[in-house]
This record gives sequence, structure tokens and C-alpha cells, in this order.
Amino acid sequence: MSILTLIIKREFIAKVRNKSFIVMTFLSPLLFVGIAVFVGYLSSMKADIKTIAVHDETGMFAKSFKSGEEYKFVDFSGVDLKILKDSIVSEHFEGLLEIPKIADNKSLQKSIQYISNDSPSLDFIEDLEKVIAEKLTKDNYQKSGLDSLAIKNAAADVSIKLKKASGEDTLKGLNWVKTIIGGIFGYLIMMFIIIYGNMVMRSVIEEKTNRIIEIIISSVKPFQLMMGKIIGTSLAGVLQFLIWAIIGLILFIGASVFFGVDMSHTSSISPAMSQASHQVDGQMVLYMKEIWKLPIANMLVCFIIYFIGGYFLYSSFYAAIGAAVDNETDSQQFLLPIIMPLILGVYIGFFTVMNDPHGTVATTFSMIPLTSPIVMLMRIPFGVPWWQQLLSIAILFGTFFFVVWFAAKIYRVGILMYGKKPTWKELFKWLKY
Repeated sequence: MSILTLIIKREFIAKVRNKSFIVMTFLSPLLFVGIAVFVGYLSSMKADIKTIAVHDETGMFAKSFKSGEEYKFVDFSGVDLKILKDSIVSEHFEGLLEIPKIADNKSLQKSIQYISNDSPSLDFIEDLEKVIAEKLTKDNYQKSGLDSLAIKNAAADVSIKLKKASGEDTLKGLNWVKTIIGGIFGYLIMMFIIIYGNMVMRSVIEEKTNRIIEIIISSVKPFQLMMGKIIGTSLAGVLQFLIWAIIGLILFIGASVFFGVDMSHTSSISPAMSQASHQVDGQMVLYMKEIWKLPIANMLVCFIIYFIGGYFLYSSFYAAIGAAVDNETDSQQFLLPIIMPLILGVYIGFFTVMNDPHGTVATTFSMIPLTSPIVMLMRIPFGVPWWQQLLSIAILFGTFFFVVWFAAKIYRVGILMYGKKPTWKELFKWLKY
């Protein structure tokens, strides 16, 4: 067995046998589902109804405000305005809507006030403005001698149906679903790179601080040691992800069965699904069907490939930083340039891929190796040609071999440096050795 294989085996076993690794591998999916269920439960809880006092001197609007689950509108137009304002101060009411009596609608629409101790939500104020605006508009029609009912009937309500070139119906907002799914994969890539990259860096710093490294490199080349740590930790990460993928797939299939979704790629609807459609929202069933039509196998395979490639690339930087410093505190100045491309990839993915997944910006950043693990995974749900995926992967792994050559030079020199904080200038000098 080669020395590199022994190092890989040692690093892999050390990570896999760690109690925190075992616990988090099986506990993380359950925690994620538990948090999602808990958030859903909290969102379904009804909030306390807030009472809004309406003081309408015009008599036009008081009955137009409809009470709901959050707000209750009460007409206090006959009560003195000063008493109502005092009630707001003493918190008897959530707020007071004051509508003065002004004959001119132009002046009236600029004189309405909402008084409260706390700032109301933007949606709430917009709802009030909508109700008042509709009432004033109708009144303006009547004063102008226009038939408001005829105008309402003449208003067009356009709803464009979406179809694929193959003739199948598709859904509005499907791009959001694809972006969210791709974003989850891209975000996992970023988190895995940061988590496992930090593992490599801490492992190097620990061995360097304990002076174990001096004994190890007496029989192992620094390059072999660095590659062993990177590969061993990446294999542990891939194993953890595969376990998470299996658990997640089981949970997703369970959710699909619960909603009565036919998981085949045909457009036909099974009797079970038809029956379930009467029990749950039909849109949810359609969205679940569309999710199953996505290239899930392609996404999973590319996730593993891009995880390995992206992890190898960034872990080379992490290993070089770990070798250059004596403690984690000193490493902070070098970590920002590493994390920034990952953040840029997430930003490009969410703000560019959704609107133009095959545009110049999205395609370019899916080829740049520092951002491609995130951006390409966010593009794949929209359908990416195989040649672009293969080209992106080739550039990613080619850049890794190029970067690891430079990182190995820093690693080789820095691994035996003690008691001195390195600077960017010294790191560039080490590259020349």
C-alpha cells in the first residue's frame, strides 16, 4: 500500500469515526425536517386580532374595510377624535385611521392619517390605500357622470397560459422552483467547501502546533501529506452527503406519496392522484409533478463531481493557509479572498440564473472554476447542454491541478515555520522556492 493511500485511509477513518460526524450525519436531516415542520406550524398559528379604530367624517369609507384574521376594523366615527387618540396612547387600539371631511377628493386623498404607537407593516398600509383609492375612484366616476359599472365590466383580466414546445402545460413561477432547488444544491456546495476546507486547515494547524508534523514529514513528502488530507476529508464528505441524499430521497418520496403524486415522467394522472387532488391544493400536486420531471439524476451526479472538484480546489488553499499560520486567529486575513468567490457564485446564481439561465453572465461564471460549482448547479435544473457541463468540469479539475502545484510550494515551506505571522508578500516569495 502506498504512502498516499495510507494517509488517505488515516484521514478518512479519523473523520468517519468521530462522534460528532456520526451524530450530525444522521441528525442533520431530521433537524432540517423538524425545523421546516416547526416553521410551518408557527406560520399556521393565528396571531392575536388587532383592533383598528376608524374615524370617518365623510361617511364613505367606514363600512368598506373588511375585518380578517389579523385586523378588526371598528367604526368610531361618532366618538370624539381626541378620546380616540388618547386610547391609542394607552394602547386600547392598535391604530387609528383618521379620515377628515373634505369635499375635494384631490385634497382628501392627501389628508388621511394612520396613527399608531408602532410602525405598521407595508402590506397593511397598502391594503388600506387600495380600499380608499377604489372608493375615491368610484366617487370620481360618479361626479364625472361616468358609469363605474360599465368601466368595471370593460376592464380586461388577462391570464396567459404557459405551454412547452412539446405541447405540455407548464406552470407560472416554475423558474422560482428550479432556482430554489438549484440554489439548495449550490448553497450545500458552498457550505461543504467551507466546513470540510476548515477541517483540513484545522488538521494541519493542529499537527503543526503539536510538532507532530516534524516526525511525519521525515518519512512523507509534504505534497503527499497535503493530498492525503484533502482526499481523505473529501471522501468523508461524499459519504456524508450520500447518506443525506438517501435520507432526503426517502423523505421526498414519502411526501410525494402523501400528496398522491404520480412519480412517473408521464403526464397521465393516476386515480389515487385524482382522489388526492380533491383533498389538497391542485397546484401543489402539479408542482410536485414538475419537480419529478427535472434532471434529478444529472443534478445528483454533478453535485458529487462539483463537490469533489470544488472541494479539491478550495482545500488546496485551506491547506496552504493552515501550513502558513500557527493558529486559526492568524488565518482570518487569508480566508476572505477564498470565501468571496463562493459568495459571488451564490449572488450570480440567484440574481442572474433565474432570469437568464443561458445568458452570457450565467454561462461565463458557470465556466470560471472558482464559481462554477455553485452557478452550474443552479443552471442544471433549467437544462444545460452536456458539452457545457463537461467543459466546465474539465476546466475545474484542470485549475485544481494548477492551483495544487502552487499551494504545495506554500505548504512545503510553511509547514515547518513557527513563531512568525506570514504576510501576503512572504507567501509570494515562498512560491519562488
